[in-house]
Amino acid sequence: MGSNSVKTGIIQMASSAGKQGNLEKSTLKIREAAKMGAQIICLQELFASEYFCWEENHDYFSLAEAIPGPTTMVFSDLARELNVVLVASLFEKRTEGIYHNTVAVIDADGQYLGKYRKHHIPDDPGYYEKFYFTPGDSGYKVFNTKYARIGTLICWDQWYPEAARITSLMGAQVIFYPTAIGWALAQDENLNRQQYQAWQTIQRSHAIANGVYVVSVNRTGIEGSMKFWGGSFISDPFGNLLYQASHEKEEIHIHELDLGKIEEVRIHWPFLRDRRIDSYMPVINRYLDEENND
Repeated sequence: MGSNSVKTGIIQMASSAGKQGNLEKSTLKIREAAKMGAQIICLQELFASEYFCWEENHDYFSLAEAIPGPTTMVFSDLARELNVVLVASLFEKRTEGIYHNTVAVIDADGQYLGKYRKHHIPDDPGYYEKFYFTPGDSGYKVFNTKYARIGTLICWDQWYPEAARITSLMGAQVIFYPTAIGWALAQDENLNRQQYQAWQTIQRSHAIANGVYVVSVNRTGIEGSMKFWGGSFISDPFGNLLYQASHEKEEIHIHELDLGKIEEVRIHWPFLRDRRIDSYMPVINRYLDEENND
């Protein structure tokens, strides 16, 4: 690999209750990843705190901040110093009463490139995100960084092929998925394995269908009744698993991605060429009832 490649760093870690402590911990890990050669570094979803969405508690709104704001200022200085791109998932306060689950992207010169607000918001036991987050309303985003053109989606967005497709059509070479997902402590091991495999498989399918790299960065550790399953991974544009982290350990991993492989895969498997865009209008319906399905 050479000039048409990028060294991607993923940081899988356990977060604690103290916001400042998590910021300091992630900063040390970013420095370590940069020292290992990383050019684009991605943190897990909501890295600056515990995953507070395990319950509905108004007190947690105090964790939110403006974007750009205090954390992006710290990371802008850090990115400039280390000459790295940072992908950071934060709890955003847009205004009184409107909060988002948001990724901020900072370029290697310290420039804040913009944000992506999570579109798909879950509401399940242990994941009460609709209580906290307004769905993103500014569209999908792609960012031209110093090292690659990247797309950012967030956790529950992982299960929706439409989000990956649109982000890819906008020119993303790599799609990053900051994530916070795990197993309920009461679940049996067989169900745990099935859930993890489904999670990884759907994302690798996005890589195949769109001919892009997928980098998924999850947290680890036990919080409340949830054991976050780690297992962060990297997939190439044909769905090959390039790296998979452990389920229980904090890990920093650097992987060099050959961006030339995107064209190679798309030439030999021209899914984008053969799309029948004239036939896809039904996808905008919630469901095709009989009266809409002649």
